[in-house]
Amino acid sequence: MKHTYWRGEKLVQNSLKADVVYDAGPTGCGELIMNLFMKMNKMNKNQVIEVKSYDLGAREDIPAWCRLQGHTLLKRVDQGKESVYYIRNNT
Repeated sequence: MKHTYWRGEKLVQNSLKADVVYDAGPTGCGELIMNLFMKMNKMNKNQVIEVKSYDLGAREDIPAWCRLQGHTLLKRVDQGKESVYYIRNNT
C-alpha cells in the first residue's frame, strides 16, 4: 500500500508491502488480538501483516501487543476512524 503525505513543503511517498492483509473492521480488543495472533502464527519470520481496524482501542492495544510478543510495529496510518497497522513478524 502506498501512502502519500506532506512533510513541511515536501511531498513524501512511503510504500510498505504487506505479505498478509487482515481487515478486522470494528472487531474489539480481545477478538482482534486473538485473530491477529493466529494469523501471525501462520506467517514466516520477517513477513509483514497489514491490519485494518475501526476500533479506537486498537490504537493502544496493537502497539502494546507487539511489544509483548516481540513483533515490530513498522507504521500506523490513521485515516479518519480507520487505522492501518504494518507489523513485522519477528518470530
